[in-house]
Amino acid sequence: MHPLPKTLRRFLLAAPLIAAAPILSAASSPAAAHGHDVPNVVTTIKPIHGIASAIMKDVGEPVLLLDGASSPHAYSLRPSEARALRDADLVVYVSHTLESFLEKPLQSLSADSHILELIDLSGLALRDMREGGTWESHGHDHTGHADHDDDHDGHDDHDDHDHEEHAHEEHAHDDHEDHHDAEHAADHDHEHEHAPEKHTDHDDEDHHQEHGGIDPHIWLDPANGATIAMAITDELSHLDPDHADDYRENLKTLLASLHSLGNDLSAKVAPIRTNPYVVFHDAYQYLETGFGLNAVGSITVSPDQKPGAKRLHEIEDKIRDTGAVCIFAEPQFRPAIVQAVVADTGIRTGTLDPLGADIAAGPTAYQDILTQNVDALVKCLSDGT
Repeated sequence: MHPLPKTLRRFLLAAPLIAAAPILSAASSPAAAHGHDVPNVVTTIKPIHGIASAIMKDVGEPVLLLDGASSPHAYSLRPSEARALRDADLVVYVSHTLESFLEKPLQSLSADSHILELIDLSGLALRDMREGGTWESHGHDHTGHADHDDDHDGHDDHDDHDHEEHAHEEHAHDDHEDHHDAEHAADHDHEHEHAPEKHTDHDDEDHHQEHGGIDPHIWLDPANGATIAMAITDELSHLDPDHADDYRENLKTLLASLHSLGNDLSAKVAPIRTNPYVVFHDAYQYLETGFGLNAVGSITVSPDQKPGAKRLHEIEDKIRDTGAVCIFAEPQFRPAIVQAVVADTGIRTGTLDPLGADIAAGPTAYQDILTQNVDALVKCLSDGT
């Protein structure tokens, strides 16, 4: 049995402390939702909506823009969705690179509206976008979002199987890093460190360039999910101090659930952790690094870019060279390209879905999406063990 990957190990160690720590004092901010007893919260994609729903459980219900059957890479707002944005007290989305369709609508929001761009959060473990479909050149991971140290501690849990194109290098951290999230939570007792940003901040060109090379699929690492949950709790408690205790209690419940889920999913993937596989587009490296999986390539880096014949040949060679067990399609995109690779290689197929198209929206959707993807990996990869 392989040791737990570093990011998951940190999360499992810190989660009990996070759940026990107060987030902030409700009296620390006099802010309240403008014109509403409960803030109007708009979220873009189902996993983030699931986290927000869990925090707002029995208090309110956030709005979901994309139901999971559509890709945020190419989306157009309907009139009802545009109205929901205009009425929002808080808009929560991942990044301007993932939900680029929000750029103009966010500029037209009321000055009283608050925006939470999650990729800006302190404490996230961020990954650079990878170069090419076979990942010979792997980017670095940026824990804490601002600390880009030059020291690396190598492959960590992957030393027992060599796959250079999938080298999961991690930055060295101070001794207190393992409990960063818990300390972050406790700090809110006396200081609110990330005040809500107005939408005008997103007009700055430097901001748009800052995260252009960062993989935005941050929610697929449960440790990042915990950081996101704390940030949403923070924002809601400042907007709606009357329900701050409710939000904090819901956060504790969610973090305990994620802690248990992390243990369960790690146990599930242990038998198949080293089995190589290929994905449709490069959306899963947070899941890979969070659980120590062995993806070896993607048909396309971005679903906006149709792969050419050269890319398909490279992937087919990669499948043969690595003995890849499975290739995974996605429900948001046509499977014809995947089927072409299958026809040429005979590789088995499965389906991964970072957005949870078939999962019901609600307070357990985030956990359900993580579980669905891990179960799909285990099912397809176990057949070749």
